[in-house]
Parts: sequence; C-alpha cells; structure tokens
Amino acid sequence: MEEHLKAAEIAFQRGDYPAALAMLSPLLDALRTAQPLLLTARALMELDMHGEAASAFERAAELEPSAANVLLGKAAACHLRAGEKDSAVALAIRVMKQDNRNVDAAFVLASVFSETGDMSIVDLVKNTLVISDEPEHLELAARLIGDDFRNQNNITLHAKLRRLRPDDQAIRFRLLDLARIYCDYDILDAENAALAEDIGQGREELLRWETPLSNLSWCGDGRLNRIPENVFGLEPAPPGQAERRRAFFAKTHHWGKRIRIGYLSSDFWPGHATMKLLSRVLQLHDRTAFDVTLFCHTPAEFVTPEAEAMRQSWGRIVPVGGLDDAATAQRIREHGIDILIDLKGHTGGGRSVVLNHMAAPVQAGWLGFPGSLSHVDCDYVIGDTSVLPESSRPQYHEKFCRLPDSYQPNDPVARPLPAPQTRAQWGLPEGRFIFASFNATKKITPETLALWASILRDVPSSILWLLCDHPLAQENILKRLAALGVTSDRVVFARRADYASHISRLALADLALDSFPYNGHTTTSEKLWAGLPVITKRGSNFASRVSESLLLAVGLVDLVADDEEGFRQLAIGLATDPARLAAIRDRLAAARATAPLFDAERFCRHLESAYRSMAGTARRGEPPTHFDVMPPSPTAVR
Repeated sequence: MEEHLKAAEIAFQRGDYPAALAMLSPLLDALRTAQPLLLTARALMELDMHGEAASAFERAAELEPSAANVLLGKAAACHLRAGEKDSAVALAIRVMKQDNRNVDAAFVLASVFSETGDMSIVDLVKNTLVISDEPEHLELAARLIGDDFRNQNNITLHAKLRRLRPDDQAIRFRLLDLARIYCDYDILDAENAALAEDIGQGREELLRWETPLSNLSWCGDGRLNRIPENVFGLEPAPPGQAERRRAFFAKTHHWGKRIRIGYLSSDFWPGHATMKLLSRVLQLHDRTAFDVTLFCHTPAEFVTPEAEAMRQSWGRIVPVGGLDDAATAQRIREHGIDILIDLKGHTGGGRSVVLNHMAAPVQAGWLGFPGSLSHVDCDYVIGDTSVLPESSRPQYHEKFCRLPDSYQPNDPVARPLPAPQTRAQWGLPEGRFIFASFNATKKITPETLALWASILRDVPSSILWLLCDHPLAQENILKRLAALGVTSDRVVFARRADYASHISRLALADLALDSFPYNGHTTTSEKLWAGLPVITKRGSNFASRVSESLLLAVGLVDLVADDEEGFRQLAIGLATDPARLAAIRDRLAAARATAPLFDAERFCRHLESAYRSMAGTARRGEPPTHFDVMPPSPTAVR
C-alpha cells in the first residue's frame, strides 16, 4: 500500500491526475490516515471536481483532529468553487468560530457576502485574507481593502502583491504610497533605489502609473512631475483643446459688467485646510465688481448647519456632486462663468477633468495642487515668483499668473490666536530645546529624517516633536532614528487636536524643521501664525518652494538656507544661540499684524487684479500670456 501511495504521488507530480485517483481509490478505506485523502482532494481540485474534493477534505479532517480546522477551511473553499454556497458558508462559519485566522474560511465568507452586499460580515473577515500567500486570497483582499489607506494591513498586502506581480506598476506605486504613509523606510529604501535605477536607465514612462500628488512626495524635478497621470477619470485634453475652447466662447460667451468667478472644489467646509486659508478672501471679494459662485462637490457629511452659515458668506453655492464631469461643465456654462478656478487640481477628491469639457472662457489652477495640471486644459497657474521662477516655465503648459508677496492666502479673522499653554499639557519636557514638525508623515522621506537626525545629534539636549498618531508609523520612525543614532527618548509624538488647541501648542516648540522635497504648506503658515519660526531650504519645484514663499511674505528670508548643509547649520546655530532665536520670534510675533502673508484684504485686491488681467486678455480675444500682478501699498490686517 505504501508503494501504491508513492506511485500515486508520482502520477500526481507529473500531472496524471486520473491515474493518481485510480491508484488512491483502494487505499482510502484500507489506510485509516488522512494522507491518501489529502492527495485525493488535491487531484480532484486539479480536475475541477471541487464538490468531491470537499468531501475528501472533510473525511481527512475526521482522521486528523489536530488539523481539522485547516482541512475544513479547505473543504469550505471547495464547496464554494463547486457552487455550493450554502454548504460553503455553513462550514466556513463553523471554522471561523474555532479559528478566526483561517484564510480559506475567511475567503469563503468574504467572497459570498461581498456579492450579497452584507459588508458587516465582510468587515469581520477581510483582513484575515492578508495572512495568506495564495494569489486568489490576496486578489480578493486587494479588492476589499486596497483603497483604504488607513488600514495598515494594506502595506503587508501590497508587499506580497509586489512579489507576486513584480511587473505591475500600479501595485509598485501603491506600495510606495503606503510605505510613505506608514514610514516604512526599509521598503522605501529598496523601492526608491529600484525606481532611481529605472529612471537612470531612461524608463521614465513608468511614472505614468503614479498619482501626481504622490510623485511630489519624493520627486523635486518639475520635468518628471509632469509625467504621472494616474488620476481617476482623467482623459488628457486633446491637442488644440484650449484654442477650440477660446473660439467657442468667443462666439457664445456674454461678458457682463461684473466678472463672474467660479470656484470648483470638494473642500467648501470650514474645517478643511484650504478654507482655513481662503475663507476670508472669499468674504472680501468686491461684490460690485465680482460675482462669486462656488461649484461644490463637498461630501454631505461636512456640510453641517454650522458649516452652512459660514459657507453662505463665501458666495453663491451650486451643488455639482451628483453630476458627471460633462454635466458639471454644462452647469458652469449655464451660469456664464468668466473665470473658473480649480482649487483641487490633482489631489484627492479633485475634478480637474471638468476643465477638459470647455467649462469657461478662462480656466486656472490655484492653491490645492502645487504644480502643473498635466493633461488638463488650463490657461493659468496662480503662484508667485518664489514658487514659479522664470526657470520653471518649461515645466508648465499653463501661463504664469504671479501674485506679489505669496500665492497663499491666509485668514487672520477665523484663524484663532494662540492661547497660553504649558509643555506639560502636551507631554513635553521642560528645559529642553524642541524641534518640531507637524507636516504629514508621508512627507518625511528617508533623506529628510536623516537630515533631522544629524541636527539632533549635534544638539544633544534637543527633542523632536512630531505629529504622528499611528502606532506603526511611530514604530518605523523610531526604528530608523535609532539606526541614525537618535534614541527613542528624544522623540515626542503629538496626537490630533482641535484647531484652536493645535495653533496654541505650536508656540511651545522652539524651532520648526521643514520637510523636503514636499514642504509644509498650510502647516508652515499655521506655525508662523502661532509665532513658531520655520526653517527651510531652497527648492527645485513648486512643492519644495512653498515655505520659502511664506517666509519671504512674513519678512524672514534669513530662515531660508541655500542647501542641505546650510539648513543643518542654520538649525544648529539657532538652537545654540538663544538671543538670536528670541529676536526672530519677536519679529515673527510683530509680523502677525503687519506682514503681507496675513493681510487678507491686500491679498484679495491682488487676486482681483489678476482676475481683471485674465478677463481683459480674454475679452480682447487674445491668448493667455505670462503676467505678474503689481502690488499696491500695504494695508492693515483686517
């Protein structure tokens, strides 16, 4: 009988499954062990006889009690493949009650109940699939949790999928996204090196699979920033689209006495970072000269009664969340909009594709996405001379509209003033120098963290205060810092806080360290408003030049270093020179009431001047051209 079993195994290995079954048949009753039954089940599966395979697994489970759950899980999966869903579910539930990590039973339940729409069952078992190495299980897991970047199991899942499908670029870039979010520097080191090799060998087209926003997290090259096109629904504007659009509106568009401005966004609610910057400017628009409409696709859960009261002060609100891109463009045309401003660009929830449907005579990108809206019919990008220097023109198809001071507005009315707080309230030690960064963890590249670590090593009494409340990201940051010679007792992780408390606690730090190549944007202006100096270094693209723009507009050009070593020396110098740092903080405190960065009315007049220039060019039938807005005399902050 042992010889028959060996012969059956040989037949199975060479793919002769009928012969294997013939040899196994007389052994099933003669040998009271699970081995021939297991081989029988495997052969039956290869012959797509899944119902019979299920029976073999169930009989094997009776003979191997210690492995019963594993075998019954496989039986449940076979019942499913045989189309016997009721039997599969009943058996899978029985197995999961004994072992909630059984991947086969989890696969059965996730498969069946995702089809019926009972997601409460699916939610209980979907993460178990990530334990498996079976492609079928991992593919299902990807469908169920792959879009949820808040689920840390995704990084394990995509690491497995990356090994399974090494040529799948979508998986490659999604793994990179996840590694940045959870600060998995081991994955980043390996994947960044491979990506650098690909680019070095001329395979830049691989970047098409990346999202434009993710690309900015690591790439400071404006030319490469234009390649990514992984944006939902994005169909590149056809050649000559802008010329056809202008010709169309030259015949059909009516220009009124007031300039009709349309803002397109999903962020029209007071708690979003964009509106913490823009709210006051919208309120200050001169309604005798400008008609303001907000084309809103903000998620309903953010439009509370309290939010609605604020929203009404921003302009006329036209909901477009239920419309597709073409219908949204039609709705914008129905309102006769002269200048459409896309406030989102290629960011989450953005709908830049609307601009490819000839929505308005003049179309511009501003504020949400720090770069060119590649593949989008956009006339202008609104920036300033810091973020859009002359040298960057070849990296844009848009014409430059450069505002004086800074491209970023700020709201000095709704934004709370910092209130007195103590370090003890936030778990910070007294008598230690505190470097802070409240930038998103995905901006903390391996190079950025190494730069910060070199500063911490040279200022041995210092503490690094980071906004990071996810345990896995915290663990990975501490692990990498330890490898860089910085012990865990020198790091304090900040939790999330309400906005007023957040602004107040920023003032407790001594000096803020910027991230590269993606600077702090709203976070930098919040720190400056709170009175916390921020140091940065000169960047090479829009996203890496934002902090420089903000520091110039607040009168602190001396906090902009020329390069990485200059940044390091600036941080060390300020940390070891209390008098110099105190003088900078005094200048910053005074700037809150005097600096252009926090002068919303001044900014609004600049923006309106830009709109007049855009409208004037279009009314004359001329194509867009680069232009700079000249500043008027300063006003007091209102």
